[in-house]
Amino acid sequence: MIRMLIRGGIHLLASAIGLIVAAVILEGVTLNVSGFIIAVVLFTVVELIADPLITKIAIRHANALRGGTSLVSVLIGLIVTTIVSNGLNISGATDWILATLIVWLATMLAAWILPFFLLKKAVDNRQA
Repeated sequence: MIRMLIRGGIHLLASAIGLIVAAVILEGVTLNVSGFIIAVVLFTVVELIADPLITKIAIRHANALRGGTSLVSVLIGLIVTTIVSNGLNISGATDWILATLIVWLATMLAAWILPFFLLKKAVDNRQA
């Protein structure tokens, strides 16, 4: 249970970092401060639900497309978050494509790097 909560927290932080990076890099991507937390939580939940579903569909119908399922789930997460919340706005087809790539890459890197920084202190304290 604790591991699941830690993984969920890391995924939320990684999603927040990915959305912030996309908003900083792209002019067509804007984050509203008032709806930022709702946008991050909504994006994370949609992505966590969409990724296994899309992967299952890819395995069943087009096994060669399995590698792109994360990109598709990020795009779906961005679309749903933009429609449902007022915390994220994306304008223009180019910004949609680049935002998907940037959020995917930044989220992936953050999810890979954050555990080293966040959990290192806990491991050091436990060993002492």
